[in-house]
Amino acid sequence: MATNFQELIFDPQLVRRFDVNGPRYTSYPTADRFVEAFDDPAYKHWLGRRTVGGIGRPLSLYVHIPFCNTVCYYCACNKIITKDHGRSAKYIKYLGREIAIQADALDGPRDVVQLHLGGGTPTFLSNEEMRRLIELITSHFKLLPNGEYSIEVDPRKVDRPTVELLGELGFNRMSVGVQDFDPDVQKAVNRIQSLEETQLVIEAARASGFKSVSVDLIYGLPKQNVISFNRTLEEVIQLSPDRLSIYNYAHLPALAKPQRRIAEAELPSSDAKLQILQLAIRRLTDAGYVFIGMDHFAKPDDELAVAQRQGRLHRNFQGYSTYADADLLAFGVSAIGKVGPTYCQNVKTLDEYYDMLDRGVLPVLRGIELTADDLLRRSIIQALMCHFELSIESFEIAHLIDFKSYFSRELAEMREMVDAGLIEISDQWISVLPRGRMLVRAIAMVFDHYLRNDRERTRYSKVI
Repeated sequence: MATNFQELIFDPQLVRRFDVNGPRYTSYPTADRFVEAFDDPAYKHWLGRRTVGGIGRPLSLYVHIPFCNTVCYYCACNKIITKDHGRSAKYIKYLGREIAIQADALDGPRDVVQLHLGGGTPTFLSNEEMRRLIELITSHFKLLPNGEYSIEVDPRKVDRPTVELLGELGFNRMSVGVQDFDPDVQKAVNRIQSLEETQLVIEAARASGFKSVSVDLIYGLPKQNVISFNRTLEEVIQLSPDRLSIYNYAHLPALAKPQRRIAEAELPSSDAKLQILQLAIRRLTDAGYVFIGMDHFAKPDDELAVAQRQGRLHRNFQGYSTYADADLLAFGVSAIGKVGPTYCQNVKTLDEYYDMLDRGVLPVLRGIELTADDLLRRSIIQALMCHFELSIESFEIAHLIDFKSYFSRELAEMREMVDAGLIEISDQWISVLPRGRMLVRAIAMVFDHYLRNDRERTRYSKVI
């Protein structure tokens, strides 16, 4: 069944009707379902079973750098605000220990097709610390020549020589945090960042051989409105990034302490947020960007857009990706990895992280071993989130089920979405229609067995 991925209809009434709290499905089951019974021995068991059945998957690596120079009030990431590089030097040393322990337990090839440094602010590291980190990685793993090696960058703390160094170290993709260029919005969230310094970093990346630059924006921030965000979009489109992400700001001050510094009275209303999002979609599609899914856009020739057209798009903890079959090894506090039919997450504080590594134990906080039902539902959610459609017959063959019997409750629940024009269900396909694509998270949630069991949807951000 051919799908035109560029088709997207934004219907505010439908968005209001189906906009619920829900996961982003960078994993299924989601991280809040992991259990502490999955520990260091359990993870090492699966690291040592990677080639069972004769399959040696390539590797994706994620390294979490938690340090930031200053706090952005909207941020809910696991971060440590400091200017002390003694702390990052110590952290790099312990990352080396964790990398060595995981590598020693690893069965099969150590070929890496994807590396991502996230945070926090990875570019908090000094040039020497960055060099040392890459040395630690390459002493245990082989970074393949045509891999995707990406890093999140704060343009306020990066100059041209640093970008050149990142290029020399092998990075070829960059994610640049912008959020909003409006001065009043920047002041309200404590992130003062000029267009000029952002442009300098993007131009330096292109001059240093980076294949792709993406820009992150956030809608729903304090003091935002349609007119001011239109100016930001104008400036971002002029920068011509290869990819764009437009995230919904989730105001959860009970869970994220920095958000308590944001004045709720200054937040845009729900209607204003919808107008801002509608404007962003129109401006970006008019500028030639392709809607990838959820909150991601890319130029038509970008690898994400190509992978989607070819049915190769995947979704993992870094968002949309082109590497579907890689095992993900994760390093650092709070980092989440995926090996075989398992997920695991590291402890969240430096003290716990250092203590466990001092004892020679991997700093695993919790994880999960997926059941056959989990694997089936994960595949369905992936298909909907990445391709906006799924072949019923292919799932029946792959998982030895009668789809309509197995998912009778889910299909009954989806009748409302069919009647509203969000999806179409035939004997062979479930397809997300153009009106449903902005609400694909809500559609995927129907197949979430854990949500069905407890209906505790308040822990998640709104879909839109």
